Amino acid sequence: MIHIRRDVCGYCGACVSVCPRGALELIDAYLTVDETLCKNKCKICQTVCPLGAIEQEEQ
Repeated sequence: MIHIRRDVCGYCGACVSVCPRGALELIDAYLTVDETLCKNKCKICQTVCPLGAIEQEEQ
């Protein structure tokens, strides 16, 4: 599972546009993660985040 650091996130949507599973959605300046779609393996969202607001949680 990924963790969004909301105190750091700029809500730019960069992560939303690159997620191959469509697990991220930006609604009214609030980023949501669909845990059923995110498999926490590709880490593309974490890579493209310009502010480093996305972290991988240990399972």
